[in-house]
Amino acid sequence: MKSYRIPGYFFILFFLMMPVLSAQGVSDALRLAYPGLGSNARALGMGNSYIALSDDASAMYYNPAGMGLLKRLEFSGGLDYSNYNNNATFFGNSTSYSNSSTRLDRLSFAFPFPTMRGSLVFGMSFHTTKDLTGALKFSGFNGGSSSLIQNFLNTDIPFDLYLTDNDNNTPISGKLNQSGTILSSGAINNWTFSGAVEIYKNLYAGANLNINNGSYTWNNEYYEDDTQNNYQGRTDPGTAETADFQTFFLNRILNWDLSGWDAKVGLLYQMRNNIRFGITIQFPKSFTIKEKFDVAGSSQFGTGSVYYLDEGKYSDQVEYDITTPFELGAGLSYSLKGLVASVQATLLDYKQIEFSGAGQGLTSQYVESVNKDIKDQLRAVVNYNAGLEYTIPTV
Repeated sequence: MKSYRIPGYFFILFFLMMPVLSAQGVSDALRLAYPGLGSNARALGMGNSYIALSDDASAMYYNPAGMGLLKRLEFSGGLDYSNYNNNATFFGNSTSYSNSSTRLDRLSFAFPFPTMRGSLVFGMSFHTTKDLTGALKFSGFNGGSSSLIQNFLNTDIPFDLYLTDNDNNTPISGKLNQSGTILSSGAINNWTFSGAVEIYKNLYAGANLNINNGSYTWNNEYYEDDTQNNYQGRTDPGTAETADFQTFFLNRILNWDLSGWDAKVGLLYQMRNNIRFGITIQFPKSFTIKEKFDVAGSSQFGTGSVYYLDEGKYSDQVEYDITTPFELGAGLSYSLKGLVASVQATLLDYKQIEFSGAGQGLTSQYVESVNKDIKDQLRAVVNYNAGLEYTIPTV
C-alpha cells in the first residue's frame, strides 16, 4: 500500500509536466531503466542481494555465472499476484484506489552437461522483469486561481471546446473541483538464453542473451467541475450555448508495444565453501517502442450543450528507441551453520539513458531536447541490497 499527500500547487505542476500532444519524456526513460523487482522467492527474501549467491536457475536473472554451481537438472517457475493500493490526499480530501494483476512470473530450465572436470551448464528462462501496474485517484476543491483549462491555453484544446473567445481568452480562473484517475498496467518480459562454465577451480563465468518484449497502458481521466456555480456567463461571448459552464473533461491514453534485447555477463568465485564473491556487467538494454497516444475531451454547459474534441487532431502514433545505461554490480556472501548473509551494490548512471529514432514521428530537435532533459535532471546512483537467511535444522 502506498499513501500520498498531494499539495495543490504540486498537482498543477505535475499535470503541466504531463504531455498533452506527446508522451515521450524523462519519466518514460526511467520506466524502462530502473531495476525490476526480481523473480525468485528466495532472492526476494534476501532483499534481492543475490549476485554472490545465484546457485539456482534464477541465476539467469541475477548472475549467470552462478549457474555453474548447479549439479542437477532444474526446472522451476512461479506465479505472481500483485495488488497495488494507493491512498492520496488532495486539498484535504482523501481517496483510495487500487489495481491488481496476475501473471506468470518465471519459468526456468537449467541443464548441467557431464564434464570430466569443472562444470558446464546451459539454461533457458522466461521471466517478468517489471510489473507496471499502478493506480491513483484524487478529488478536491481548488480554491485558488489555477486550472488546467488556463494551463492549456497554449494549445487549441480550450478553444476547440468553446471555453475561450476568438482571441483565446477565458473567463475561467480557478475555483473548480478537480478530480481524476490514473490507471496503468503492463509488464516487461525476458526470454533468456544462458550459459556458465567453471574456467578455473571455484571460479565461474556466465553470460546471458535476453530477448525482451512487453506492453504498457496508461489511462488518465481528468475533470474540472464548477460545483459552486462561479461561471454563469458565456465562456465564448459569441455562442449563447456556452453559458453556465459545468464540466471540463480530458482523457489521455498511452499504449506501448515493446521489443528489444540486451546481454549480461558475470563472474562468481567461491572460497572455502562458505564465502562467495560475484560481479556482473549488465550491458545497455535497447528497446524499440511503438507508441499510440490518444486524447479525447469534452466541455459541458448548463444550457445542455456538450462540445467534443476532434480525437484525430490530438492523437498520434510514433516509434522510437530508448537505450538504458550500463549496470555494474558486485556482491559478497558468507554462510556459517545455516546462516547466510549477503550484501551487494549496483552502479547505474541514469544520465546515460538515450532516446533515438528521429524521423519516425519525432523530430531530431525534440529527441535532442529529451536527451538534454535526461542529462539535466538525472544522475548516477548506487543501489545497495542486503539480506539474511537462516535454515532451521531438522530435529
